[in-house]
Amino acid sequence: MSIGQLENYVTANKHLPNMPTAEQVEKEGADLGEINRVLVEKVEELTLYIIELNKRMELLEAKK
Repeated sequence: MSIGQLENYVTANKHLPNMPTAEQVEKEGADLGEINRVLVEKVEELTLYIIELNKRMELLEAKK
């Protein structure tokens, strides 16, 4: 998912993809193992976004 798509999703849904909403956790409880798995997934996604942004920044700096 691109950063733009992610922004649109969060704006529309008020939470990250694959993460339960606060209401869901309040009603159904939380599977901590599953939440931990999803959090690791989100860390991996953030790492990929940072790598992509760093490459773009390096390209812009090289054009100076």
